[in-house]
Amino acid sequence: MRFGVVVPWASEREFADLAARAEAAGWDMVFTWEAVWGQDAWATLAAAAMTTERIRLGTLLTPAARYRPWDLASRVGSVDRLSDGRVTLGVGLGALHGNWLAFEADEGRRIRAEKLDECLAIYAGLSAGQPFAYAGRHWSASEVTELVPPPPVQRPHPPVWCVGAFVPGRDSQPSLARAARWQGILPAMAGGSLEDPGSRLTHDGLREIVERVRVLRDEAGLPWEDYDVVVEGDSHGEFGTTRPPVDAWADAGATRWVESWWDLPDSPEGRAELVRRNDLGPQR
Repeated sequence: MRFGVVVPWASEREFADLAARAEAAGWDMVFTWEAVWGQDAWATLAAAAMTTERIRLGTLLTPAARYRPWDLASRVGSVDRLSDGRVTLGVGLGALHGNWLAFEADEGRRIRAEKLDECLAIYAGLSAGQPFAYAGRHWSASEVTELVPPPPVQRPHPPVWCVGAFVPGRDSQPSLARAARWQGILPAMAGGSLEDPGSRLTHDGLREIVERVRVLRDEAGLPWEDYDVVVEGDSHGEFGTTRPPVDAWADAGATRWVESWWDLPDSPEGRAELVRRNDLGPQR
């Protein structure tokens, strides 16, 4: 089991400092997140890449459905090179809230899912190198012969973790199928909302998700070795319902535990508590 932490509130400079402190405290990964209008996650991670040497850097989450795929590939590739191959891209459909809807209308879940899949396909293709071409319903790309950027350090591309929301009682599980095609899953049970957050994940639910994803990867001829199953929990506060002991989640199939402290307020007191928890290191 490896351990990470999501930083809920921090300026770009504060995040870079927290990442260095997280590395010193023994964390394996540190994550930021993305809003439609807000601090640029990839600039923030680029700053952290320059203050750290070992710890992995990533996003929980990137709403990739609203990205132009080449912009996403450019940003992730830059951070991957700056960090010497330590970046992970965490993606989902995105949570519709005021910060999103103030600028972009909701296109509907089906369209966002289609755009997410096409965005990831082009992201992977561009990262793998030229020649590459793609023709989709929403996005397309032709072969590029000018100003081609250097390849990322991680080949064929920095790893992608996808939200995999299991809907009990339904045969078709497109969210799990998407996650099975990439390098990791952020498992959840369907039904959460902005007003009532949390994944509703249980040990038995995780076991069922893991078994379904293993079957999907086996059917696609993809290996299970090195595939990540990432559980977000809270060892200190009251966010969500996922709690230690971590060993019980590992027994159910998790390979990574990520502390998500979204109950901390965006205030001097909340940020001080964030630093305190971060400096304690993972509760192994």
